[in-house]
Amino acid sequence: MMLKRSWIEIDLTVIRQNYAIYQKQCPLPLMAVVKADAYGHGDGEVSAALQACGCKNFAVSNLEEAIRLRQAGIAGQILILGYTPTDCAKELAAYDITQTLLSEEYAQRLAGKRIKAQFALDTGMNRIGLDADDPILCERIIRQYQGQFELTGLFTHLCVADTPEEQRFTTEQIEKFKRVAERVRDLNLPFVHCMNSAGGLWQKPYGDLARLGIILYGLKPDYANQLPDGICPALQWKSVIALIKTIHAGETIGYGRTFRAKKNMRIATIPTGYADGYNRLLSNRGFVLIHGKKAPIVGRICMDQLMVDVTEIGEAQFDDEATLLGDGFTADDMAQLIGTIGYEIVCGITRRVGRIYCGK
Repeated sequence: MMLKRSWIEIDLTVIRQNYAIYQKQCPLPLMAVVKADAYGHGDGEVSAALQACGCKNFAVSNLEEAIRLRQAGIAGQILILGYTPTDCAKELAAYDITQTLLSEEYAQRLAGKRIKAQFALDTGMNRIGLDADDPILCERIIRQYQGQFELTGLFTHLCVADTPEEQRFTTEQIEKFKRVAERVRDLNLPFVHCMNSAGGLWQKPYGDLARLGIILYGLKPDYANQLPDGICPALQWKSVIALIKTIHAGETIGYGRTFRAKKNMRIATIPTGYADGYNRLLSNRGFVLIHGKKAPIVGRICMDQLMVDVTEIGEAQFDDEATLLGDGFTADDMAQLIGTIGYEIVCGITRRVGRIYCGK
């Protein structure tokens, strides 16, 4: 039983719609990035919905996520984009998982395990991968190890493809990647990819795949971006009014007494807090929507509850629904209030928040 205390509603029809709209804009086959529990949307449910409409490539962060997808019946390629302990090679092979080779040393540690693998190339993000500034060295390492793995590809990550003023840097990243990829073209690696969500929309396509991440969920790589028509958020976050009380001028609200009433006010308590993933930085800054109207947050957000001003929402009453995300207010919008990104908002919604799926 799912208790309607604090819950999110995910529309899988919207996920499939976003996928289809993006595919019309991008000529490359798509890899659905479903790491971090599909950015908080539920990796098993999202992957199953996409697999049903033809998606054959999925990317995750770690081995646990990959195994969970296999156990949920997800077929096709599952690529781990990050680190897996080298003593887990048996699990990688048993579940037919493709592991990213983060460096030459990492490849050496995994060599001979006969697992599927792809080399990451560092083209300027300085996070993981072989240094693409030295394409000759990259080629030597790739050729040295290609016989010790079932090597299926190469990839890099574009760190500012969502930023128009950084197009030159992105172009340089793609050119660095191409130089390495062309040197090993004779290996006929099936998956050579460098396009992320932003790159697949706004860069000249190159490679065998585009990795569709945040846009799959209807959110923006950068707040200034304009997404293709029809792409929209698939997630709404809701709670309820647990209590309404009247406080008087001069009274304070919440921990630290950070809000003081200047007049008599009606205050509603909402049973959602930072332990649910509702960011504490929204204290005295954010709002929820009740009957379609803004109810400003007053006082500090607590672990399990927050308080809002419903003085101007006369119809608000006990057990009414409160919308935390939705009705036109997106995770990208919420992120702007506190100086972060929509990714963090949706990834931060904890598992104690119930999930309701529609459009299966």
